[in-house]
Amino acid sequence: MKQIAEHRRIDFDTFHNELLPAGQPLVVRSIVKDWPAVKQCAASPEAACAYLSRLAIGKPVRTLAAPPEAEGRFFYNDTLTGVNFKQGQFPLREVLKELQSMADVVTSHSIAVQALSIRDELPDFEKQNPNDLLDDDIAPSMWISNRGKVAPHFDEDKNLACVVTGRREFVLFPPEQLANLYIGPMLTTPGGMPISLVDPWNPDLEKFPRFTDALATAQTTTLEPGDAIFIPSLWWHGVRSLESFNVLVNYWWDGRSDYGVSSYDSLLHAMFSIAGLDEAQRRAWRDYFDHFVFQTGDDPAAHLPDSVEDIVTSLNPGQARKARMILSQRLIWDE
Repeated sequence: MKQIAEHRRIDFDTFHNELLPAGQPLVVRSIVKDWPAVKQCAASPEAACAYLSRLAIGKPVRTLAAPPEAEGRFFYNDTLTGVNFKQGQFPLREVLKELQSMADVVTSHSIAVQALSIRDELPDFEKQNPNDLLDDDIAPSMWISNRGKVAPHFDEDKNLACVVTGRREFVLFPPEQLANLYIGPMLTTPGGMPISLVDPWNPDLEKFPRFTDALATAQTTTLEPGDAIFIPSLWWHGVRSLESFNVLVNYWWDGRSDYGVSSYDSLLHAMFSIAGLDEAQRRAWRDYFDHFVFQTGDDPAAHLPDSVEDIVTSLNPGQARKARMILSQRLIWDE
């Protein structure tokens, strides 16, 4: 696996005008090293827990716990019909206290708080630790855990992830490697998005032989506190937390259409309605998608007057609301 390209000391304009348009992952070393959070959490897990506990306002947060035999891998159960962990709602301070008590335990269960809304639970964190690479309206999320693995998955959004404490190893695969990643069941996925069945740090190549081709395209890095990684939309990424206490802050943006319809939901809908058709019908629908959605040929609206507002051109806000209403009605049926 090759190392992800690295940068230092980039500013807002360079990030958005030069680096993001390339659509490639990148690492920015020490970009948030001056955050108070990074400095105050550097001393020890106890110091990190104390800092976060002072900021927490006490709301219950979604918490995952996997048994020691899971070896830190939050994943499916053995039959792929559910997951291998339990989840519940607990005050963040209690979760932090539990993680702190486990810091020196080698074979312990794994605990993770994933995608915690910082603005809801730690409202002062963002004021103390601003991100100069992104617009202020992009909300941050926090990930807290002991040692563990998150299976390769993709995000609809662009993703900038910053390490506060601990170390995190990332393995990335481009979207075109989808067929070589052996995707698990999509209705019982552990985190809401599809995941790969292959453990990239211990792959079973007899069971998953095409993963060799994916590995040939993989990019990797290990982030230290203060470092950040940019993950382009739809790139697959697996993450491994390497220390007894780890905190990461990430930002998602630009993932949904202007009309608030999830692209991933559209994919599920298309799979549900089209994948089971016969070959001739699927081939015909491919032509429709190529023309209207992917626009691989001429502009499908080129023959229409500029004054026409329609889903094939562009919608005004009222029409967008009407289109969402029509879609929601079409997705409701009697059993």
